[in-house]
Amino acid sequence: MDNTNKTSVFIDGSAGTTGLRIYERLSARKDLKLITLSEENRKDPAARKAAIHEADVAFLCLPDAAAIEAVELAEGSDTVIIDTSTAHRTAPGWIYGFPELKGYRDLIRNSKRIANPGCHASGFIALVKPLIDDGILSPDTGLTCFSLTGYSGGGKKMIAEYEDMEKDPLLTGPRQYGLTQQHKHLKEMVAICGLNTAPVFSPIVADFYSGMEVSVPLFGSYLKGNINNLKEIYKEYYPGPLVHFDEDADENGFLSAAALDERDDMQITVTGNEERMVVTARFDNLGKGASGAAIQNMNLVLGLPESTGLEIG
Repeated sequence: MDNTNKTSVFIDGSAGTTGLRIYERLSARKDLKLITLSEENRKDPAARKAAIHEADVAFLCLPDAAAIEAVELAEGSDTVIIDTSTAHRTAPGWIYGFPELKGYRDLIRNSKRIANPGCHASGFIALVKPLIDDGILSPDTGLTCFSLTGYSGGGKKMIAEYEDMEKDPLLTGPRQYGLTQQHKHLKEMVAICGLNTAPVFSPIVADFYSGMEVSVPLFGSYLKGNINNLKEIYKEYYPGPLVHFDEDADENGFLSAAALDERDDMQITVTGNEERMVVTARFDNLGKGASGAAIQNMNLVLGLPESTGLEIG
């Protein structure tokens, strides 16, 4: 394919975990032309501005402050910006990049400012918003959420800590964090679901590279319905292929957080009984929780099948 017919893409922050994974995936695609900067220019504002303005699509894989700066650099361009940072997920003028939510697909397709969801938030929102939308769960309900993640979600520094041959012995066991209940994903979890109360959120990082398991426990008394109603809601809401409900997904009585490792889809399950149940989302924190979601959003903007270039089980 001639370069003149290719979509130009720039990844601002391609050296980070998410940016590198997006680069690796897109570099294999023949329909795209990647704009790259030299090592000495990758942090230069003038060079970054020129690259953003040249691109049809720019991914921002940066800390929040740098992402805000990049958006300012993009002013005056017609470039579609897909921001993977926390900076714009609830900001006016930005569309939340989770296409499976009702009404969001067309908004994303026609937007030039797309905020990629947070990894923990993706699982929580995928589980809770359909129940709020349906009316089976009240937005006033006080919820709890437990989320297991591989250490790659912590970026290069955390990866190095976990892969150090002489690592701290405490890293061999799962570690809970976000102890002050001020985790940065809470804001989007509340806003996108339309909750009136933030959930009690317990994220946990463990000694495996990638994979994610987000669980929300529910008492039957919370619901205007029953466990079978939950299953029917998810079946209808998520026909697949990138988010799908699975009736029997456990592994001999277990649910592994690594089950969808290196994939870009998300699996929704419902377990328990009429009195107490748990709804769970499993996916790869670097896939549907980060780079896979960003590429899915780009595919939508370009009018391509959403799963183009993605790995689905």
